[in-house]
Amino acid sequence: MTRVRQRAYHPHIKFERTAANRLVRTDPEMEGSMRDRWPGVFAGVLFSALLLTTIGGCEKPAPPPAPPPPPVTVARPVEREVIEWDEYTGHLQAKETVEVRARVSGFVEKAEFDEGSMVKAGQLLFVIDPRPFQAVLAQQQAQVQRAVAQRDFAVNEFKRIENLRPSGGASELELENARQRMLESEAAVAAAQAQVQAAQLDVEFTRVTAPISGRISRKYVTPGNLINGGEGQSTLLTTITSIDPIYAYTDVDETSVLKYQRLALQNKRDNARDMKIPIFMALSNEQGFPHEGVIDFVDNRIDPDTGTLRARGVFSNPTGYLTPGMFVVLRIPGSGRYKTMLVPDLAIGTDQDQRFVLVVKDEGTVERRVIQPGALFGRFRSIEEGISENDRIIINGLQRARPGAKVNAQETQINADEVQMTAPGSPATQSLPSTRRLPATRSTPATTAPATSTPATTAPIGAATIGAAL
Repeated sequence: MTRVRQRAYHPHIKFERTAANRLVRTDPEMEGSMRDRWPGVFAGVLFSALLLTTIGGCEKPAPPPAPPPPPVTVARPVEREVIEWDEYTGHLQAKETVEVRARVSGFVEKAEFDEGSMVKAGQLLFVIDPRPFQAVLAQQQAQVQRAVAQRDFAVNEFKRIENLRPSGGASELELENARQRMLESEAAVAAAQAQVQAAQLDVEFTRVTAPISGRISRKYVTPGNLINGGEGQSTLLTTITSIDPIYAYTDVDETSVLKYQRLALQNKRDNARDMKIPIFMALSNEQGFPHEGVIDFVDNRIDPDTGTLRARGVFSNPTGYLTPGMFVVLRIPGSGRYKTMLVPDLAIGTDQDQRFVLVVKDEGTVERRVIQPGALFGRFRSIEEGISENDRIIINGLQRARPGAKVNAQETQINADEVQMTAPGSPATQSLPSTRRLPATRSTPATTAPATSTPATTAPIGAATIGAAL
């Protein structure tokens, strides 16, 4: 169609021929119509893109696989015969302590001992110049001889007058006077002999000997010094402390004393006033309690200033290793012997006022059990109520376990060999009374309140148990 014919059909349309001999429409209506179409074109493209995106986003991804049950370590409680022990601090003190003092005054000639050594009773320690006392002894012995001579004269005089009295050669008064002089002379002899004995003691006192066996201290007085003796301001020469046996003193608080009295009334524990209660001791650098003794003394009153009762244990010390004044830790039985179940103390959780453990059932789910804990024995806690010996208790991985969830339980055994609280090699400990076994029975789940234990039957109070202390 020619340009003329196109214009005839569409008079408003304009065409122009290009250099390449091509016709191009150039009328204004064509340009305006194209401009009106571009927004619609862009809107359609944008709608198509959003539609494709929405269709693709409606497809949900596959859920991740469920995590495996967390691993935990479980163990069954162990049964042990135990004794509850109470620990106190104390100090060692010698059974005998002597201050060696002179009984007579004088100059010290010798000090016959090594400072800090062991001495025997009767061993010579100091020598005081004996010459003044020997002179006094000789004088007193002379006085005895004089008194004896006067006595002999008085006796002969009495016999002569007595023989003259029947013939009237002497009066009754002369006879009585002679008898009186004879008796006085005999008394003078006895007094002179007593003075000799006193002088002999003074001579003996110039040799100061050890009154007891033990370890001696240093020489407070060296040879050449003048010392005072006798009563009053006597000079301290040295001290001696005995070594074997040795005492350990401690102060027990009033609350513990009341507990021991209650146990004695219930026949669950002996008291130290009637029987020898075992006591164990450890020094500051020792592990465990390797020294065993007995309680041999309990004081008769509680100190109102401190609220404590003084008690004493006696220990064998043949080598002298234990030294008076040492700080010690003492352990005495706080109960009788009884059997109980033990679990690691770290396996016990706390929820306000409740204590619980996590138990893994046969199907692998976790159950929370409310328990009644007892005494602590090293790393292990006695369980009085709430579990049985067949329960599998979580001892490791408590943070990964939740009640009602499944866990991967790996069972192990509790090594409670360190809990030898009854000291099998100790006859004194084995002689303690065996009390009832604590009711460590299976309890209901945690949703139910724990059952209360049956109170122990109190034995009749007798006169022998009143005032029982440790």
